[in-house]
Amino acid sequence: MYFLPISLALFIFFILLIPVMIVMAPAVAFAKLGLNPLCGYAFFILCLIGSGINIPVHRRQINYTISVDELTVMFHRFMGIRLPAYGEQVIAVNLGGAILPIALSLYLVGFVPLPLVLSATLITTTAAYLLSKPVRGVGVVMPAFVPPLIAALTAMILSREYAPQIAYISGVMGTLIGADLLRIPQLKRLEAPFLSIGGAGVFDGIYLVGLISVLLA
Repeated sequence: MYFLPISLALFIFFILLIPVMIVMAPAVAFAKLGLNPLCGYAFFILCLIGSGINIPVHRRQINYTISVDELTVMFHRFMGIRLPAYGEQVIAVNLGGAILPIALSLYLVGFVPLPLVLSATLITTTAAYLLSKPVRGVGVVMPAFVPPLIAALTAMILSREYAPQIAYISGVMGTLIGADLLRIPQLKRLEAPFLSIGGAGVFDGIYLVGLISVLLA
């Protein structure tokens, strides 16, 4: 037989407490950063809303035609729909996954020793680069939970006093540099019509960095 190590009532209480903990996470995270908890809710909500906003920064002409397979043949034969070729590739920066987190990181840099931030960012960048990979039709794929954990552990090893700030800065910048910026040449070769820095594939990691890395630190 299986027995719970705690009472059933207490077990149910902890289960019901999980949504409350999730809601409180942004406030706790910002409090650890030394900022107003209310700003934490506003910031993370803006990041969620901004995840759907991409600002184009570069365009280039490409010559790419969608390969013909059974699906495209079926669309053309039975529905008279021909999937068009596209001749332009757009590189954009995601508002919620890049611009806002970078802005907060630059603000926090003024409160922590720069050498510690650079060291932690280098470690997180290396880890993000090694763990990410470009996938045709998808973009960059990366385990979302790993960069926050690495950023938090690295920050705690380098400095207990500034661990939350270092964890956030290195987690955000390391993920963007390692999983996005250093992958741009490879992504260009995939000839995708749209590339978003901090967008799909990386946004989950960036958003979790803001919560997990700071909470763990």
